[in-house]
Amino acid sequence: MTGILAGLRIVEGSAFIAAPLGGMTLAQLGADVIRFDDIKGGLDSDRWPITKDGRSIYWAGLNKGKRSIAVDLRNPRGHELLTALITAPGEGAGIFTTNMPARGWLSYEELAKKRADLIALNIVGARDGSAHVDYTVNAITGFPMVTGPVGHDGPVNAVAPPWDLATAYAGALAIVAAERHRRMTGQGQRIVLPLQDMALAATSALGYIGEAAVNNVDRPRFGNEIFGTFGRDFKTKDGRFVMICIFSDRHVDALAEAGGFAKAFKKIEASKGVDLKTDAGRWTARAELCAVIEPWVAAQTAAEVSAALKKAGALWAPYQSFRELAADKANVLDNPMFTVLDQPGIGRYPVAATPFQFGAFERQRPRVAPTLGQHTDEILSGILGLSDREIGKLHDDRVVAGPQ
Repeated sequence: MTGILAGLRIVEGSAFIAAPLGGMTLAQLGADVIRFDDIKGGLDSDRWPITKDGRSIYWAGLNKGKRSIAVDLRNPRGHELLTALITAPGEGAGIFTTNMPARGWLSYEELAKKRADLIALNIVGARDGSAHVDYTVNAITGFPMVTGPVGHDGPVNAVAPPWDLATAYAGALAIVAAERHRRMTGQGQRIVLPLQDMALAATSALGYIGEAAVNNVDRPRFGNEIFGTFGRDFKTKDGRFVMICIFSDRHVDALAEAGGFAKAFKKIEASKGVDLKTDAGRWTARAELCAVIEPWVAAQTAAEVSAALKKAGALWAPYQSFRELAADKANVLDNPMFTVLDQPGIGRYPVAATPFQFGAFERQRPRVAPTLGQHTDEILSGILGLSDREIGKLHDDRVVAGPQ
């Protein structure tokens, strides 16, 4: 393995998003991440989106570059094998991450009996032990009550799972921090990361809780407008949409140049008594700004609007579908982060490597996701030191399985 985390080995027992994405983040930085699943497959092995013949594109996307071992998770012998794998000796080994119930043979207390400096990350739903997923956590945060069009009655759920994503990267950071602490002190530890608390921490950091408590208000819906400054979608002559934002003085001047709005902007400032170089001024005059920008966008094609905004250096982006993104030369096809891979059982499509660009390490090309049990034998022999005869016996007894 190469990469900035080469030498680390993480054993992962995971499902869904947060735990496998956190593990993949470490794998893309060079860590040896070994995912274990039941010989019949994990809870998320067939999760959507899927191919026409039922192969999970979702599972492949979250497990790139890992190794896979398939074990009968109901068999005590399987428990022994995985315990030995998790607690195997080695300076960068002895790291376990899971969002499964970490109890019984998988509990930190039991595993630490085999390796005192074990690092174990347990992603849980809520701090009280109750079950939660991104979508139930999001319901608690208040975001569904401010998402959606003005005047909409009732919650609007998020399409992307923001709290799973945040928890994944926070979990990867926690592993790296705990491993550094172990190298300095020799001490392992259990890390508990509640999905719900991750969401609450982010909501607090963004000021939503403070706004409600200090101002004693519930923020209303503002549709596609960016709260507290200026930003909105606009429709072009040929039926396309662009997002135009203003976040700084430079963006005001660039937008004025792109559309010839300098005089109109001055008139808005005079009539409203605001300064468009401030967030408050832009938010107060957002209706007037839209009244100037909207007809300019509507009178031109998307290509014409894009060319003017790009030339002026304005803050903008075109809206596009996932299919358009997959064929986007600038963002995907010509992006060095992406490589077109042939994922077994799925086909060829662009796959992203890590977004990090380290000066001292060349970014690794993305690697395909393993098939279930693809590395069972090499893990049993290479890490646990089992002989071919012992491994054959485990297969015969259906304790482990190879690739299907």
